[in-house]
Amino acid sequence: MRVITGKARGIRLKTLEGLDVRPTTDRVKEGMFSAIQFQIPQARVLDLFAGSGQLGIEALSRGAKQAVFIDQSPQSLNIVKENLKKTGFIDFAELHQKSAEQYLRGCPDNSFDLIFLDPPYRNQILEKILPEISRILKPDGKVIAEHEINCILPEEISDLILQKNYFYGKIVVSVFSEKINHAEESEL
Repeated sequence: MRVITGKARGIRLKTLEGLDVRPTTDRVKEGMFSAIQFQIPQARVLDLFAGSGQLGIEALSRGAKQAVFIDQSPQSLNIVKENLKKTGFIDFAELHQKSAEQYLRGCPDNSFDLIFLDPPYRNQILEKILPEISRILKPDGKVIAEHEINCILPEEISDLILQKNYFYGKIVVSVFSEKINHAEESEL
């Protein structure tokens, strides 16, 4: 696993070992970042299920101004910290050892331009967490969710609307944005 492009291009990142660990492949990560490349510069980013921190670190490498990393595992956060030091991005990061739900309860509205979700598979976490995510997404922000192909997400959930699904074998990357209020739009 490595940083694909940007300031930290080519730097190898550490990851936890074990059966529960499923790092995003370079192919999926490249597709994910191609879909949002113009929103990355100066963005404030949330890596909600951080794991090794590779998604937030890739965003920092491509010009994001800050990344917040959330994981309930102290081992994962130690790996994130090591990877941030190795890439030189430690000063542009916040790390919090909390569950996603705990973090979202205390997070102010309209906090993030980009939100990465790569939770453990087969737990229906995305269906539970997406309604809460819409509150902390800035207008014109994007939510990028990686999930298994048999996890079918609704086209609309809370204040989010599915823009597009990208398919990579058994993996899907779903990109959501804020719903446009058609009543306001028609008044213009």
